[in-house]
Amino acid sequence: RQTSIETPCLQVCVLDPGRNVCIGCGRTLDEIARWIALGDGERRRIMAQLPERLAALRNAAAAAATA
Repeated sequence: RQTSIETPCLQVCVLDPGRNVCIGCGRTLDEIARWIALGDGERRRIMAQLPERLAALRNAAAAAATA
């Protein structure tokens, strides 16, 4: 029996070149590649960081738009 693994993926899959994180989910390319092999604790740790990463991307985009 397979269990589903929680994932933040939104199927946007575009890396922000300045921060090297996906603009959809906020994960790094390395985190995306290793996601299936990570333990639950490590995935939860990364998931907890994603809102801050995505907020930083939005803030950077907003600052660039007003510059």
